[in-house]
Amino acid sequence: MTHRNHPEKYDVIIIGAGFSGIGMGIKLKEAGIDNFLILEGADSIGGTWRDNDYPGCACDIPSHLYSFSFEPSPDWSRMFPAQDEIWAYLQHCVDKYGLTPHLSLNSNVDKAVFDEDVLDWKVTTDDGRSFAGRALVSGMGGLSRPAYPDIPGLSGFKGSCFHSARWDHGFNFHDKTVAVIGTGASAIQFVPQIVDDVKSLLLFQRTPPWIVPKLDRPIRRWERCLYRYVPFARFLFRNFIYWRQEVRGIGFTIDPRLMGHANRIALEHLEKQVADEQLRNNLTPDYTIGCKRILISSDYYPALQKDNLSLIMTGIREITADSIVDDDGHEHRVDAIILGTGFRATDPISPTRIFGIGARELSHDWQNGPEAFLGINVAGYPNFFLLVGPNTGLGHNSMIFMIESQLRYTIKMLRKMSEEGIQAVDVKADSQERFNRDLQRILAKSVWQSGCKSWYQTEDGKNSSIWPGPTFSYWARTLRPDMRHYNVTGRRTR
Repeated sequence: MTHRNHPEKYDVIIIGAGFSGIGMGIKLKEAGIDNFLILEGADSIGGTWRDNDYPGCACDIPSHLYSFSFEPSPDWSRMFPAQDEIWAYLQHCVDKYGLTPHLSLNSNVDKAVFDEDVLDWKVTTDDGRSFAGRALVSGMGGLSRPAYPDIPGLSGFKGSCFHSARWDHGFNFHDKTVAVIGTGASAIQFVPQIVDDVKSLLLFQRTPPWIVPKLDRPIRRWERCLYRYVPFARFLFRNFIYWRQEVRGIGFTIDPRLMGHANRIALEHLEKQVADEQLRNNLTPDYTIGCKRILISSDYYPALQKDNLSLIMTGIREITADSIVDDDGHEHRVDAIILGTGFRATDPISPTRIFGIGARELSHDWQNGPEAFLGINVAGYPNFFLLVGPNTGLGHNSMIFMIESQLRYTIKMLRKMSEEGIQAVDVKADSQERFNRDLQRILAKSVWQSGCKSWYQTEDGKNSSIWPGPTFSYWARTLRPDMRHYNVTGRRTR
């Protein structure tokens, strides 16, 4: 047991044990830094892929690209990995690289404070334990906190009500009338899985998503043997997937008019699967494809045409103890409500409180939207490194590629600090401001700012989530730290 006055001291403290935190731990060990701690609020590792265990949950990036490049697996069973396989893969990584001794589960971080006197971070969990670390790494990610809709009466609903990321596996769907609020990435996966189990399903759609076919299939036994015994084949296949995804992303950043090919694929998919013209009209988005997240599914449209599913286009006025009242005043009695309303992606740190120089608080500094230099460092918060930080999300390729770029950058900075006797580094405010000004200028011309409202944006429309360029450009920017952008705030005597 640690005490507030005598916290345990580490070289690095990592918050979160998802892909980012696990990857950071592996790379620290590889760099010879063994004195680190991973604080995880839940009772197991996995992050997003632990929490999202709803029926049908899977990744929309192919398996061989949605995994660490330094830990490829020949054993993926499908082209697109399911939640349980990804979670098992992460546990494999923890076991193989010996991270269990570094893990502290059920350790929810309440706050982290930078101590300007000794130039390290004091981290406190909500059960009162304290730890000290020279560097603090956030692996909390943007898809870790469910977003709950602000609907009058929601808290007074007497039936079962749960978010897709907090799935109630004990709920019996048989002979129930279930309402689903939201038609995003989660809903298009779980709706087809539950529609045959319920008496009736009411799907409340505010904005229809663009959907393209999911070209999924089992990976054949001979393919898995090939990837196991001919690693170069696996390497080539991974690179083929990467560049295919990268080429598809050209229209996102260069010119939204280049999204025409994706638009045709989506419309053809809709026309092929939905014969009824009125339903097709109701499912056709009125915004440029790519402005919101493009979804992949081959079973969502068929599910919407089941006799027991009703697509409701009007908004929701209020929720009563046993019903949903739509904007037209119609009352729909329901036994359960499932919230497929996504995550608070533009608020990735809260409720954890982060305090930097002069007791400044990160949530206050980010009140107009999160900003960071390269999505990794924030001015005024020395030795603080973000993984999957602001404007490093993607709409077309694998986030694992971005995470690995951030891991490499952070490790190189920590090595440089060790080799040169630097106690603390703090990115310069003007470097951070210039980086984000240029980034927003590029984003303004992108498809993500073409007129829709998405979870990529803050309430006032600022895109604080997406990297506005090819992923290889981010890789190039993060090859090595440029110390001209940093203030060195202290040195140890050699």
